Amino acid sequence: MPKERKIPLRMCIACRELKPKRDMLRVVKNAAGEIRLDFSGKLPGRGAYLCDSADCVKKLRKARLLNRTFSCEVSEDVYARIEEEFLAKQ
Repeated sequence: MPKERKIPLRMCIACRELKPKRDMLRVVKNAAGEIRLDFSGKLPGRGAYLCDSADCVKKLRKARLLNRTFSCEVSEDVYARIEEEFLAKQ
């Protein structure tokens, strides 16, 4: 009898919902302090997960959620770039 594979779940930092990891977007902060979207899910650094929805991406910017998640000041242009990258992949 084949063993069932466990599906890794991650929590969205915007809506706090648990969803399968492959359905989420990963935002990563690397050692140099750069914050960006990680479409591969394999970039090194501290990661945070976000639903693949426009609502959660907008909430991320409005509530400045990355500041709390990465415990640092995140500039407005980082939020703008993340929103831009998200809309470009749609």
